[in-house]
Amino acid sequence: MLAIFGITANAIRTRAAHRRQGIVTVTAVCGLYVLAAPTLAQQELSFDYWQFNREMISRGQQAVFMCNGLFVSNRTLEQVFEQELAYLSDPVGTASGGDYVVDTDHMAVAIGRPDGVPVMRAAFREGIGCVVLAPDQTFDDIDSLPALRMPAPPGDPATIPWPDGDMLEDAPLPAAIDQAALAAASDWAFNRESPEQITLSLLVVHDGQIVHERYTPGVTMETRTRTWSTAKSIAATLIGILVGQGRLSLDAPLGLAWFPEADENDHDPRSEITLRHVLNMSSGLYTIDNANLEYATGSGLSYWAGESSAIHSRSRGLIREPGTHWDYENYDTLLAVYRMKIELGETGYHEFPRSALLDRIGMRNTLLSTDRFGDFILSSQVYTNARDLARFGLLYLRGGVWNGERLISEEWIDFVRTPAPSLAEYGNFYGGQWWLVPDDRTDVPKDAYSTAGNRGQYVIVVPSHDLVIVRRGLDYGAQGFDRWDLAREVIRAVTN
Repeated sequence: MLAIFGITANAIRTRAAHRRQGIVTVTAVCGLYVLAAPTLAQQELSFDYWQFNREMISRGQQAVFMCNGLFVSNRTLEQVFEQELAYLSDPVGTASGGDYVVDTDHMAVAIGRPDGVPVMRAAFREGIGCVVLAPDQTFDDIDSLPALRMPAPPGDPATIPWPDGDMLEDAPLPAAIDQAALAAASDWAFNRESPEQITLSLLVVHDGQIVHERYTPGVTMETRTRTWSTAKSIAATLIGILVGQGRLSLDAPLGLAWFPEADENDHDPRSEITLRHVLNMSSGLYTIDNANLEYATGSGLSYWAGESSAIHSRSRGLIREPGTHWDYENYDTLLAVYRMKIELGETGYHEFPRSALLDRIGMRNTLLSTDRFGDFILSSQVYTNARDLARFGLLYLRGGVWNGERLISEEWIDFVRTPAPSLAEYGNFYGGQWWLVPDDRTDVPKDAYSTAGNRGQYVIVVPSHDLVIVRRGLDYGAQGFDRWDLAREVIRAVTN
């Protein structure tokens, strides 16, 4: 039958060979010309259709970095350009000046000039740190941005003993600590061979007490820097508190309104996604951040360009069965955070992190930032210091109990330390918004678990050695600081 149309088996084989070689052929069939499909390689795009977005987001990043660096971290403009902005490939201007504005009266920053890419702005807001404005907003809109006005917890932390406060006992190192080995571990963390790895602080807690605390010049115990994805572990803790109270359930559907909305007679498969799925990074939703679009159409739009994190996170389609595929997406965390908002309501939602967690364990220096709509960016946008993160790790080391009061359940700690089922074949390195010791690591106790944030933000909990290790960094470029190597070096200083 093929011969009737003038096509022979040999011709088909020839065209198949051409396709394998990247050759496009045209065949006449009954007077119609059929264009053979090009190869996959020919379909690769060389033009970046998201270039405008990327440039806008880059300016927004710089605005947020500079605003928080100046008005939250209290760093100098020179320090901000030298370290905070080292993460950017092409920052606008220099510490001496450029196409940016620092408005100290408004505690705000504007980056760029009207040149086809919007000027991007960020402004400090009480109680939450810096918020990025939308591309069409100006400093005149700052007063419309969210703020959190809650009184500080009572007492002066300088006169309150650690860990509720910052007053430390003047005591020798415990006998279980090898001072020389601990100093060597500290030098290992600070004296990096890679110039891209910049350790700002290292804090080690053993048996509940700070046994080592070190800061790089220009950084103090008060210095707050961005946690990046270490914030995800804080988000999971807040959700765990609600689960412990019976207000949320790990295995109940999230119950969110998805976009685009399905017809009322249609079943939206996204309605099957549970809290467990998103906390395990296994929602099955369409990949954005991991498809090289984080700084184009993904979570970067919420982080740096004024998009709504609550709406944008609910605008992905389902491409896999929930729970079957691990995919590290910022918006999975923000789906859980939005579920928390639905449960708590607008007012309760904003006060809950402090009243339920931060104030109770002495995390006075921690700011949880929001987008311009008031939704917490608890996948990344938290500013805090090393001591507050040590308190956070100590809560887990103590099994969820603080001053005799249970804040998170033992069952919740078991959940965050249990490998996501979708990782059974890949090393079991991730649990419920906490990272786990991979199967192939034999030099670190298997009971250790860790937060992890971009640029080297780690809180490592090692129950078998009664340790909490906090490392803060401003790494850039390829980075590569290994938290499990750090844990190994510190553990060498502890004799059980």
